[in-house]
Amino acid sequence: MNFVMILIVGAAAGFLATRFMRVQLDVVTTVLIGVVGAGVSWFVLRLIYRLMGSGVMLIGAIAGAMALIWLWQKYFNR
Repeated sequence: MNFVMILIVGAAAGFLATRFMRVQLDVVTTVLIGVVGAGVSWFVLRLIYRLMGSGVMLIGAIAGAMALIWLWQKYFNR
């Protein structure tokens, strides 16, 4: 299941990354880059989570809340 999820997310991430960075690559290379990137990030994030425990979840929650506050102030609070 994890491999299928990494494949799907990686393909989407590769597509979006090539668009954000304005790079023209063929489909196979785009998907391959995305899948490898998703696999590496999955491994690194799991390793950090195991080393740091729930402190990482707290940091992620704070960062997410800060992003939402920023969006709220920028677009909805006029």
